[in-house]
Amino acid sequence: MEQGTIPRLFVAKARQYGSAKVALREKAYGIWQEVTWQQYYEHVCALCLGLVQLGLRRDDKVAVICGNRPEWLYLELAAQSAGAITVGLFVDSLPHQVKFILGHADARFVIVEDQEQVDKVLDVCDELPCLERIIVSDTRGLEDYRDPRLTSVREVESLGRDLKAREPHLYEECIAKGEPSDVALLTYTSGTTGVPKAAMVSHRNLLSMASSVMQVDPIGEADDMVSFLPFAWVGEQLMSVAIGLSAGATVNFPEKPETMRADLREIGPHLMLAPPRVWEAMCSEYQVKIAAAGFLKRTTARIALAMGYRVAERELNRQPVGLGRRLLAALAYLLTFRSLQDKLGLSRVRYAYTGGAPLGPEIFKFFRAIGLNLKQVYGQAETSGICVLHPDGEVTCETVGRPTPGTEVRLSDTGEILIRGECVFLGYYKDPQATAKALKGGWLHTGDAGLLDERGHLVMIDRSADVLRLADGSRFSPALIENKLKFSPYVREAVVLGEDRPYIVALIQIDMGNAGYWAESNRLPFTTFKDLSHKPEIYQLIAKELARVNQDLPKAAQIRRFALFDKELHADDEELTRTQKVRRATIGLKYREMIEALYIPDGG
Repeated sequence: MEQGTIPRLFVAKARQYGSAKVALREKAYGIWQEVTWQQYYEHVCALCLGLVQLGLRRDDKVAVICGNRPEWLYLELAAQSAGAITVGLFVDSLPHQVKFILGHADARFVIVEDQEQVDKVLDVCDELPCLERIIVSDTRGLEDYRDPRLTSVREVESLGRDLKAREPHLYEECIAKGEPSDVALLTYTSGTTGVPKAAMVSHRNLLSMASSVMQVDPIGEADDMVSFLPFAWVGEQLMSVAIGLSAGATVNFPEKPETMRADLREIGPHLMLAPPRVWEAMCSEYQVKIAAAGFLKRTTARIALAMGYRVAERELNRQPVGLGRRLLAALAYLLTFRSLQDKLGLSRVRYAYTGGAPLGPEIFKFFRAIGLNLKQVYGQAETSGICVLHPDGEVTCETVGRPTPGTEVRLSDTGEILIRGECVFLGYYKDPQATAKALKGGWLHTGDAGLLDERGHLVMIDRSADVLRLADGSRFSPALIENKLKFSPYVREAVVLGEDRPYIVALIQIDMGNAGYWAESNRLPFTTFKDLSHKPEIYQLIAKELARVNQDLPKAAQIRRFALFDKELHADDEELTRTQKVRRATIGLKYREMIEALYIPDGG
């Protein structure tokens, strides 16, 4: 990008569009509030100069703990305009996690959303000698707080406007000092295999990745995007910051997580990135509603879906789709899929992406069958987000696509995926050993196992450390089996185990909503999650789902026994990461007795 840094790109877009175009849109109290590019610029400029007035220096770390709101973008771009580095934290982080990241990043400033986040920071700030300022967006409930480090976003903006009146060119002077190679943000890895590491991602990394993605899937200024994934995740940084600015698109913020699905219908985005959990939930919702529908509606939907599957299968297998099938698919769309896409908020989506973890092929095919242009993508924090993507016309469920323009992918002698290009990060903050290991030989060593097919498409197998062996030497991928299980509307989470064991077992978390609806429909009384999961009828329901999955698996990879969790897995219990990935090692230790019972002969 000719602008070189994110703040310079932002200023160029603000000057281009001014007050003539909406940059951001947020739903508050049921009403969509619009922010023009000129208003966007004024907020960022004032906050940047206010931070400078408070003593922010180049290369300082500014942590942000905030939900998906325009304020996050104002604050991030303001800090980066001053030459600082932003550090994103999840709003549901616990105090000890906040303490670790703020301490590890040496953050001088932390910007928080509300009283809840202030309390977390104040609980640990005495152990953070670097922390000097706590800046709050929503100050309700803080009237009696007397900590001298506290100030409000409004006060910071006021300081910035006063400074701009005295030095009208200071903001432009600040952003002119930035270089593409400067670190834009520290993004912490999910920590599924140990302590999270802080990936240093530069302005060049993010903007080159945005440019590469847009060469595959063109995105323009007339497009709407939706921001609902945490900004602490690099995927959302790529989409709503780098791509949003590069395209000049409008970024929309739902009112709150609970209303996201309803707000999505009103937004009608043109592109959407979501992790498998979102797609799984949508698919499960459809399956349950159709199962409970009247005979005529249920029959029509199943016939339409069968038509959609036939067309999708031929397209995925790169086989010609005849005129007759296309006419049937068009009829299915008019009768069923158009309404379904609208109810899911997907009616205007041109490009839908699933990433962050593998998505089961059954769910992937379902969305392709209803006419959604869903693509699998591959990337990491270390690659600034998406670096492998399906071009239109080359989508398959077996691969994650081709490397984006400017990205090179090859395999090591052991089958590890190696990546090289401008998207590859600068290294891990304060961890030269891990950096040297990750970037050995000028290639990023991803730690993932994969294959390259004859067309140059990448086949993602699993994390190298997560491809396991049974006692007899048979290899299996837990993620593949888990995804097949999660196609069931009654399975919310699954953990497949069996390393160095005689056979494979599974620990399963039921979907409380769908399993509860099934229980009510079958007049099965229950009170709590634990009570429902202990019902023999629920055990039999899951057993049938497991038998279905086993039909598609080789004998060595079939699940022999399973058990049901009596609680929902949660990140606060260290069972999931903040990006909702299972911490397999934690599950193995915490539920050791349950696992061992599954290997007792004639027991479990």
